[in-house]
Amino acid sequence: MLFEIIRNTPRWVFLLFIVLLVTGYRQSRERTASRRSTTILPAVFLVLALYGVVSAFGTDPVGLALWALGVTLSVALHLKLAIPRAVRFSPERQAFHLPGSWQPLIIMLAIFFAKYTVEVIRARQLPIADTAVFTATVSLLYGLFSGVFLGRAMVMWRAAQVSQVRT
Repeated sequence: MLFEIIRNTPRWVFLLFIVLLVTGYRQSRERTASRRSTTILPAVFLVLALYGVVSAFGTDPVGLALWALGVTLSVALHLKLAIPRAVRFSPERQAFHLPGSWQPLIIMLAIFFAKYTVEVIRARQLPIADTAVFTATVSLLYGLFSGVFLGRAMVMWRAAQVSQVRT
């Protein structure tokens, strides 16, 4: 059965997996990033997660509310814990100095495998796909996962504001 699932997976899914691996690996290294680049990743993952909820469950208000709750919880946790730590902003260069972290790769892969699993369950028309618990769980997870990137970006933007106030 596993080989059948993999064989029926569109080729672009494997390409996406490689892109996520490369992107996540790059984030594991100390780097400099512009304001623009720190905005792109959260925006992409928010849109993809919302699209994932809508494409799987339609515009179910409970699913959408749980997705929004997940985003909110992730953002609040990141702001409370100031994750990522040790972010510095250079007003002269208008760029962030970011420590390396494996967290983005782990979250990207978690999103990928969650989405892949949901699509396999839906494609195989498993009975669980039509349950309220499934809708609620997947919607909340998509929100939590995508909210991680928005939370990280908000911590970075806060570091930029603090840095510009000091100068």
